Amino acid sequence: MKHALALLLVLVTCITSQAQELQTPLLSPRAYVKSKHIDISYGQPSVRGRVIFGELVPYGQVWRAGANEATEITFRRKVTVAGVPVDTGTYTFFVIPAEKEWLIILNKQLGQWGAYEYDKHKDKDVLKAPVPVQSLSSVQEKLTYKLSKKTLTISWDKTSVAIPVSIN
Repeated sequence: MKHALALLLVLVTCITSQAQELQTPLLSPRAYVKSKHIDISYGQPSVRGRVIFGELVPYGQVWRAGANEATEITFRRKVTVAGVPVDTGTYTFFVIPAEKEWLIILNKQLGQWGAYEYDKHKDKDVLKAPVPVQSLSSVQEKLTYKLSKKTLTISWDKTSVAIPVSIN
């Protein structure tokens, strides 16, 4: 009877602990941007007092353009992204940031965690194009993707890039 009671106590403690972990909000929750022809799903990190570009996100290295799972973008119609035609479909979206420009990358390999295995799949790139970096006058606390009629804008910290996108 003592053993059964002790086992029950251990089980209740484990279940309570797991329930509390499940209720803990993610530091970088999943965020979504949707338009008539484009959907974007990304992990939305915050600055939280950190130096972002050049430190947390190193220059010259492939970045998932978000947090946790790699960012994915879906085009429901053929598009032109930064001057390059792209077919309909879902792609993993990466960037290689630098101080003055980012190299944007669309890759056919879905389901990637971060950019850790990008090198194994870089042969599946369908687009690599440079876009200029713009400085923001104030800090954008959360990584944000915005779609307008002809532009996909990514802003975080004091950095922003505007990627030309047109629906064909």
